[in-house]
Amino acid sequence: FYKGEIARRIDTFMRKNGGFLGYRDLADHHSEWVEPVSVNYRGYDVWELPPNGQGICALQMLNILEGFDFKNMTFGSPEHIHLFVEAKKLAFEDRAKFYADLEYMEPGIVTRLLSKAYAAERRKLIDANRAARHVEAGNPNLKDGDTIYLTVADGEGNMVSLIQSNFRGFGSGMVPDGLGFMLQDRGQLFTLEPGQANTYAPHKRPFHTIIPAFVTKNGKPWMSFGVMGGSFQPLGHVEILMNMIDFGMNAQEAGDAPRIDHQGSSEPTGEKMEGSGQINLENGFPYETIRALMRMGHKVGWALPGSYGGYQAIRYDAASGVYFGASESRKDGQAAGF
Repeated sequence: FYKGEIARRIDTFMRKNGGFLGYRDLADHHSEWVEPVSVNYRGYDVWELPPNGQGICALQMLNILEGFDFKNMTFGSPEHIHLFVEAKKLAFEDRAKFYADLEYMEPGIVTRLLSKAYAAERRKLIDANRAARHVEAGNPNLKDGDTIYLTVADGEGNMVSLIQSNFRGFGSGMVPDGLGFMLQDRGQLFTLEPGQANTYAPHKRPFHTIIPAFVTKNGKPWMSFGVMGGSFQPLGHVEILMNMIDFGMNAQEAGDAPRIDHQGSSEPTGEKMEGSGQINLENGFPYETIRALMRMGHKVGWALPGSYGGYQAIRYDAASGVYFGASESRKDGQAAGF
């Protein structure tokens, strides 16, 4: 796709339609093998890819939430939802300020963002009884769309977690003449504001939202999973893991449980958080919980059924060597064994 006849036809199509993507841009493109990053959440090593994606946002949320005792809370209780949303607000402010193409980020910043000490400092900002209306990105230098996800596993113990997206709708909606595929439009997720980590620049990758995940325990595979859904994905990852680790659900129950979303945080594209944002709750949470959240200062609403992501997983039991597949009804999906 990046050299030869197909690339030349894309170049011709873009010039004919006033675009700026040229043959040299395509030829200069290269993919990279990168090392995943992880944090330990209550004995489970949770692995995500580093930026330019948002995987470390889920890890930051887990680090913050690890300091609270969810074992003594009920799933869907006001306390559970409130602490989850407040941790999301803190992590998303860092996401807006710091996440970008890793080559353009400050050296070592990912390690500092994922440190337990940094999470402890951020956790102190959470009021257990009140929704935060103004949140700033932290100082990690302290020394104190349309997406598909699939996961596969084989009889030899190999497991793969994979996600891909053309971004909004069907991507750009532009089809180079005679080629039969649409060009993606992930470049929308740059900001044009000068001096930001995610500011548009030549040969630079934009911030993007797609994040495959993997969990190991005691150095062995435990689960391969992902949640489609744009900016919801880090929230979905954290909810699945909390449902299983803190609330004792199996892989299917964790996906079927009602979900929590929060809208209104600052974004890597330049939008700033205003007020406390809005919690959107899927059907299934009791009205008493909603009233309690409103008394804490949260604005609570409801979103369209397709707004809460789409989850697929393979859970591996090392003792028995058995795989357990999980898929959910919010999106087209299937768990199958052959």
